[in-house]
Amino acid sequence: MATVLITGGTGMVGRHLTKALLNKGYDVIILSRGVGALGLGANSQESRAASGQPRVTYANWDTTHKTIDAGVLQKADHIVHLAGAGVADKRWSKQRKKEIIDSRIESSDLLVTALGQYPNTVKSVVSASAIGWYGPDTTESRQDGFAENAIADTAFLGETCRLWEESIKPVEGLSKRLVVLRIGIVLANDGGALAEFMKPLKAGLATILGNGKQVVSWICIDDLCRLFIHAIEHDDMKGVFNAVAPHPVTNMELTLQLAKRCSGKFFIPVYVPAFVLKIMLGEMSVEVLKSATVSSRKLSAAGFKFLHRSIEAALGVLVKQ
Repeated sequence: MATVLITGGTGMVGRHLTKALLNKGYDVIILSRGVGALGLGANSQESRAASGQPRVTYANWDTTHKTIDAGVLQKADHIVHLAGAGVADKRWSKQRKKEIIDSRIESSDLLVTALGQYPNTVKSVVSASAIGWYGPDTTESRQDGFAENAIADTAFLGETCRLWEESIKPVEGLSKRLVVLRIGIVLANDGGALAEFMKPLKAGLATILGNGKQVVSWICIDDLCRLFIHAIEHDDMKGVFNAVAPHPVTNMELTLQLAKRCSGKFFIPVYVPAFVLKIMLGEMSVEVLKSATVSSRKLSAAGFKFLHRSIEAALGVLVKQ
């Protein structure tokens, strides 16, 4: 079976994707900065043991020092590029914004350089991006959703996504098929946005952000993993695709649907005013309050079939009553 090399494979999406790939018979190599310190390499028995899976190995790379275990490129048939500092992990200071952008550009640059420098038979690169590319909803987007040909927003996340996508695009000049997935809000039961929404529900509070009318374009983790595999397996799939479910919801709808599943009828809706979010989150509050209706039509036209098209279906799988 083919081998998939994953950057950023130790994060939430990477962990789920690794499991999905293994279930389909793929071998997986995860690039990690921690491998070198442990003295492990992609060929070592220790690396396989450390992964807990005989078909998962770890290999070393360091984007700061621009080093990579070149041997893994000779083993890889496909690359999934997820690496990048977490956008919501810390408050957006000037330094943190630089880290977010640099982590994406430097990792892409290292991949492109390595693929051009070392012999390999990599067929495709599937790279993450985000729907932060799009600005706030317009009259047209509220009706039809933002399509992939929309220009990048000039705000921080829009600029980050633009630079991110530009940094990986040179792999096309190396005869690699490139697919870029602009990922929406990922719903998973072991981290990410859903975990944050669920925290106040433990106290019976359904916290609605701002006025709750802002549109959230989301995707279930299971469908996202299936989408990465779909992109790997379909040679006719090229270019940029919005990785979002067909039916976006408002923040209020998402919060109340989640509250009903977690707490039944026993919860209190609480509105968190925009000014409070600004105090708590700083500049990041703009994104939390932004409404962005994003279209999945191009993805459906590429033959991808969603398992969880509605928020009710997704939460029914992720949250057990």
